[in-house]
Amino acid sequence: MIYKLKEQWFLVSLAFIFLTVIYEPFNILSETGIFLKNHHGPEFMIFMIFMISGLVIENTQVRAGIRDIKATALALVLILVAAPLAARVLSLLPMETGVALGFFIVAAMPTTLSSGVVMTGAAGGNMAHALFVTILSNFIAIFSIPVVLSFLLSCLHRGGQFSIDQYAIVVKLFFLVVLPLVTGMAMKNHIFRNRKIPASKLQIVNQCFVIAVVFISISGAKDLLLERTGVFFYIVLLAAVFHLMLLCASFCLVKLFGIERGRMESIVFMGSQKTLPLSLVIQVTYFPQFGAALLVCVIHHVVHLMIDGCLSTEMGRSGHCL
Repeated sequence: MIYKLKEQWFLVSLAFIFLTVIYEPFNILSETGIFLKNHHGPEFMIFMIFMISGLVIENTQVRAGIRDIKATALALVLILVAAPLAARVLSLLPMETGVALGFFIVAAMPTTLSSGVVMTGAAGGNMAHALFVTILSNFIAIFSIPVVLSFLLSCLHRGGQFSIDQYAIVVKLFFLVVLPLVTGMAMKNHIFRNRKIPASKLQIVNQCFVIAVVFISISGAKDLLLERTGVFFYIVLLAAVFHLMLLCASFCLVKLFGIERGRMESIVFMGSQKTLPLSLVIQVTYFPQFGAALLVCVIHHVVHLMIDGCLSTEMGRSGHCL
């Protein structure tokens, strides 16, 4: 039991932070989170997450991942096309505006920074290619998020109230994604060139920053979330359906284009997973009045980690049996 808790410490921590902030009676934690939010706490933490990611990246792995052009193209199709379409289809179901908005934000996000790479490796796939897709999709996200999000928001019945400044988002994402990522890579190549960087420990630090961003986001939406507790299980169900739609799309593309084992795993996991930190920043910055959207971002992340954790284990076992 203790081993399982240690293995799943990130998911356990997310659940603990969520429940503690929401049900803490004195509002000390939520007021602390709001203070950090008002003093650029989320932006600082996102910057650190991407800078640490840059420190972990191995140039040799990136070069190796570049070679598989077909797999990269399929992963990007899933991230940039299939996910927004799945969210649009899902929004046709009866749901409140905040929930639909949450899935639109999630759908516009690039792939995860670390979990997808780890699960690709656990399933027996090409981790170098998974890492390359991570980097490429997060760079592309600077320009794709404003476009995709604007399109999806226009589909809402109240789309007029959701007009966003696309240029402002591009600038914000440049300073939160590209600049720290390049800075981290430059530091690795020049400052830490002759030193071994403990990647596993840095990944833990990154996950701690993600938990801190969740803490700040939940603190700012505590009152709204307390009013909307009844929608929790509906969002869990929708999040599972949304992720399963993306997994089905990824397996269909892999089958259609004849991608074999060893190459398909990075497409499946990197194409269907979505990053949490950026979605929280977008929600907190542009749609803070919709607490349900925040709930969607957090719940979807937990749900897709649980589903993909089981899937990667099963694929790893079946791969060893081949």
